[in-house]
Amino acid sequence: MNRFWQLEAYPDGTDFAGGIKLREEAVPAIGENQLLVRNLWLSLDAGTRMWLTPRTDSYMDPAPLGSKIVGFVLGQVVESRHAGYKPGDIVRAYGQWADYSLLYPDMGDIWIVDSIADMRQHFAVLGPNGWTAYVGLTEYGRVRPGETVLVSAAAGATGLLAAQFAKAMGCRVIGIAGGAAKCALLTERYGLAAAIDYKTDDLAARLAALAPGGIDCFFDCVGGDTLDTVLPAMAMNGRIAICGLISTYDKAERVGPHNFDLILMKRLTVAGFFSPDFYFRGGEINRLTSPWLEAGIVQMEFDVTTGLENTLDAYGKLFSGGNIGKVMVDLSAS
Repeated sequence: MNRFWQLEAYPDGTDFAGGIKLREEAVPAIGENQLLVRNLWLSLDAGTRMWLTPRTDSYMDPAPLGSKIVGFVLGQVVESRHAGYKPGDIVRAYGQWADYSLLYPDMGDIWIVDSIADMRQHFAVLGPNGWTAYVGLTEYGRVRPGETVLVSAAAGATGLLAAQFAKAMGCRVIGIAGGAAKCALLTERYGLAAAIDYKTDDLAARLAALAPGGIDCFFDCVGGDTLDTVLPAMAMNGRIAICGLISTYDKAERVGPHNFDLILMKRLTVAGFFSPDFYFRGGEINRLTSPWLEAGIVQMEFDVTTGLENTLDAYGKLFSGGNIGKVMVDLSAS
């Protein structure tokens, strides 16, 4: 049998259990040019929250009610009717939150991955989180050595990599995170110049003290009030690279920053970017970042939950701030 999570109603806020239910079916039969993959790991990513709303002007169409929840999986091919794949191949792909994923390789976004010491890195440094961090800093943030870089959600998967990449590029890095433990981790283990606790610190005052000359690049995963507060702290001709808006994904009402006029006054460049636009460049980016991983310059914290039945508990951590680093579900023992 195949257990799977099904979208039965669009969740209200973070009440995921109210709209997403665990169901069971026979293991799917595959058709021509399809694969059956046994999922070993699920990657849980905050951006998928937008698929779980009826909103039609997002970067992805809403998931249809009654459909299986879709997300990145790492799994082993158990049956193939596609010439490019064989049983035993390990693939990273958009699959289903399930024991087994039925995949259509010709639709794209599927990769056969190499065996490495920690296969989870195919989602982290060597996967979409790493690609997002690297492209956001280099192409949208245009960071240069010696600049001051601010990263929001700096203890999350993408933010933690962006902070480390910026440091490896010779920048002075300040992180924003929730809680004293996360802030201590950022400065003591990862060597950031400073960390600001958005739960207890006065963000505006701390930015003024830590970066009196202004923030050159803001790598933003949060949006909302955080972005609004950072705008006055930006340096002239600063760059803001927005890869996520986790503070507003589950909000029915959208409100823009009150300090919007500072984009003009400070001649800021603000760019939003979406990682699937450069998935095809993954190999190229990995050749640039893998030496940092191999040398121990860049690392990842993994927040692992075991068992498909516990997926919603793990997913909720992304929105409560209960995680540090990459949130994953381990299905390898199933």
